[in-house]
Amino acid sequence: MPELRKDPIVGRWVIISTDRAKRPTDFARDAVKIKGGFCPFCYGNESKTPPEIQAYRPNPNGGPPPQRDSPGWTVRVVPNKFPALGIEGSLNRQAEGMFDRMNGIGAHEVIIETPDHSATLATLPSKRIEDVLWTFRDRILDLKKDRRFKFILIFKNHGEAAGASLEHAHSQLIALPMLPIYLTEEIEGAKQYYIYKERCVFCDIIRQETESGIRVVAENEDFLTLAPYAPRFPFETWILPKQHESAFENSSSHMFENLAKALKLLLTKADRVLDNPPYNLVVHTSPVQDPTNDHYHWHIEFMPKLTKTAGFEWGTGFYINPTPPEEAAKFLREANVEELVPAVVG
Repeated sequence: MPELRKDPIVGRWVIISTDRAKRPTDFARDAVKIKGGFCPFCYGNESKTPPEIQAYRPNPNGGPPPQRDSPGWTVRVVPNKFPALGIEGSLNRQAEGMFDRMNGIGAHEVIIETPDHSATLATLPSKRIEDVLWTFRDRILDLKKDRRFKFILIFKNHGEAAGASLEHAHSQLIALPMLPIYLTEEIEGAKQYYIYKERCVFCDIIRQETESGIRVVAENEDFLTLAPYAPRFPFETWILPKQHESAFENSSSHMFENLAKALKLLLTKADRVLDNPPYNLVVHTSPVQDPTNDHYHWHIEFMPKLTKTAGFEWGTGFYINPTPPEEAAKFLREANVEELVPAVVG
């Protein structure tokens, strides 16, 4: 019989449609394939992007530092050529009768994760993924200095079906002058839980899921990877730090090392189980002006694009998920990737 499950953070209901229960092979989709052709993100095409904001260029032999916008980088950050928001100007908040508006001020950046066009985040060595995570942190810390910004969103679209316009491995960053409604709902839900129970709801989820184990995908010293109790999408998976921390950028260097391992393991398992699916990856973190609190807990949400959002979802805010999270976690947990990801706990 189908189940209605309630998300303990935002109070959103989902339908786990057990009558439609689907195995990984039952989803009709095209695997993401990396094609050839000209790519502005590739090594040697640095002049084809806007001037870089930041780059990691190893310089093991010393000597003068490498030039900007030159080859030799492992991770590179550039402004989005077609930004959703503009960095220059003031907000100029105005009323138009009962309506509100402001200038489209913000930052929109692209984090190019590797110079290798054929690589994906899943196939990069853990150390290179760690460099990408450090880049996320560096950009957040830099943009937090701008008092116009309230929230900094980091996300990744992998595959055309997930919204990627270029197939070369990259993530994006958008700094916003307001808090998005989804974040507001999540923070408010976490805050109300904390007021009522004097505990972080995410910490409680980690404790309970660790004890039961049925929705756990993997874990290491610092992170737990799990299928949430009320997932919106089949094979939706979260990575949560075991130690309470409200802001991604406040994590320690040791945590970034283990987060890179946890992320590589999850993406490799998903590639194995779901045949390299398109996906969205989103970093959920505290607003920039409230980076340390007891009620919110940063985490990463991974959402493969296996089903479509249709009229029922848009009309109700409910989601229909044909794969119970316990089954999804079992498929991912048991996926054999040892030869691809050596020495990872989980």
